[in-house]
Amino acid sequence: MNLPVLVLNQNYEPLNVCNVRRAFVLLDRGKAEVLEHGNGAVHTPSRRLPLPSVIRLVYMIKRPRPQVRLTRREVFVRDNFTCQYCGAKTRDLTLDHVVPRHRGGKHTWDNLVSACKNCNHRKGSRTPEEARMGLLRQPQRPRPSSYYVFYQHLQHQDEWQKFIPAWEQVGV
Repeated sequence: MNLPVLVLNQNYEPLNVCNVRRAFVLLDRGKAEVLEHGNGAVHTPSRRLPLPSVIRLVYMIKRPRPQVRLTRREVFVRDNFTCQYCGAKTRDLTLDHVVPRHRGGKHTWDNLVSACKNCNHRKGSRTPEEARMGLLRQPQRPRPSSYYVFYQHLQHQDEWQKFIPAWEQVGV
């Protein structure tokens, strides 16, 4: 009952992921309809109910776009696990404040980059200009997309992929 179910808005825009139990409640109350079934079923004394995998709400929900959280992992994902100074692609990265915090730099998307340990040590508490180290690209807040929000589930839920627009995958 804890399997993920993709919830779509009335206009087929992906909204969120809920569990099968919540999906059955939405379906039973007439608030949603099943678009895709998953593997397996729930057995009641009188019926066999196939598990939903994708449901669509029968009414429109208006809500703000999700924001990307500022975490170490999300900075590394934004920078594609690449050192922004030397271009080394590795999983052994550190966070670097472009303008060091003790010099007024903020802990924000546009002041944080991924750096390998060697480059971070070499730059030290200087700005990139002072250390004569150029950035591969200027840091900025990533734009969230449906793909970004649901990508962790896409590997295991093949039937979801047709509901996640391909053009949004570019923003990841």
